[in-house]
Amino acid sequence: MSTGLIVSIVVVVIIVVLIGWGVSAYNNLVTLKNRVKNGWAQIDVQLKQRADLIPNLVNTVKGYASHESEVFTQVTAARAGVVAAASNPSTTTAQRAAAENQLSRALFNLQATAEAYPQLQANQNFMDLQNQLKELENKIAYARQFYNDVVLKLNTAIETVPTNIIAGLFHFEQAQYFEADDASRQVPQVQL
Repeated sequence: MSTGLIVSIVVVVIIVVLIGWGVSAYNNLVTLKNRVKNGWAQIDVQLKQRADLIPNLVNTVKGYASHESEVFTQVTAARAGVVAAASNPSTTTAQRAAAENQLSRALFNLQATAEAYPQLQANQNFMDLQNQLKELENKIAYARQFYNDVVLKLNTAIETVPTNIIAGLFHFEQAQYFEADDASRQVPQVQL
């Protein structure tokens, strides 16, 4: 075999390997991007279920603690903020997380208010709603963890060499984590 033929074969093999690697890296980035979208969709489903459950919970507590109007107003306003954020396509993940965190704080205050009423604690409807809410909160926590894990994988792939070359060429952008805001890290103040 001539030297020119060997060099040509080596060049063709290198080009084929580079193209194969590029396709594989691109497909991996697309897969991770779609997993991030799926993770967000799973969070969204759980958050919608929670938002749908809240009016029933508020109405049950209202029957026993009607003079706690400030707590009910907070929960209603926080739920309205979540629904507005969910229905607005231009809402960022950070804005949505902030609205959800505000709702979580309002729900904590509602549950703390409910603890002051023993007859409410004995109400089976309230207990069922509270258990459903607890299950949903656990599902939401798991969905957030899954989402953040997938975001970590995507962001790492976008930043690391050599995939960052493909990510830059095809304009892949980093995803935002679903993070708690500073107010969520504070211990809520409950006033009865």
